[in-house]
Amino acid sequence: MSPKDAGLALEQGYSNIRVFLDGQPAWIEAGNPVYASRDFIDTGNIVLIDLRSAEQDAEGRIARSISIPAAELDDRIKDIPVKAPVVLYSDSFEVSSTALEDLRDEGFKKVSLVPGGYTGWVQGGSAGITGPVVTDISWTRKLDKGEVAKKDFLQAVHGDRPDTLILDVRTVEETAAGGFPGAVAIPLDQLASRMNELPEDKKIYVHCATGSRAEMAAKQLKEKGFDAFYLVAEC
Repeated sequence: MSPKDAGLALEQGYSNIRVFLDGQPAWIEAGNPVYASRDFIDTGNIVLIDLRSAEQDAEGRIARSISIPAAELDDRIKDIPVKAPVVLYSDSFEVSSTALEDLRDEGFKKVSLVPGGYTGWVQGGSAGITGPVVTDISWTRKLDKGEVAKKDFLQAVHGDRPDTLILDVRTVEETAAGGFPGAVAIPLDQLASRMNELPEDKKIYVHCATGSRAEMAAKQLKEKGFDAFYLVAEC
């Protein structure tokens, strides 16, 4: 998608444009950190972990965080839901990045850091909280707005939801390698000009390879009055 977005930027008059073709997956594969936004830290359905000591946690921490000192992380990894988005912070980049690497090595795919750690959080204008240390993790996968549950999507795939259409927005090359039976294939970059091919009297469950393109497609469809939902591949 990034080359196409670069093309759109060129059309709008921008000239100093570069594209990182391998994208975030390659960035992560190379061992580089990624960072969570403040809104995601504040409201996201995440497991937020304070890697500092329990004493530091009690004196001031980010709301909703769980205290797991870095020295105890290896023993507590089994307590962290592997499908949960995990956000880590401490007062040391080295400590945080080492913990991030350890979790990735254990199969966690959605791990990020608080920019600047706890100090950066406070200096950025967000307040910390004080009080008893929280050590128990409680996390349940929640559907985001507009997302379809995997069981509902599979019912539609198996024909148990005749009022629903499956829309595949992957590229032509991807769909040529295989897809769901009965799905309508319209690549994301063609969707705006081909919406007339879709029924207005059915729910539309959109999928791609991961969920990002499906979410964008569902939003486009909703803006045009369709009853559309998207599937996250890892749900």
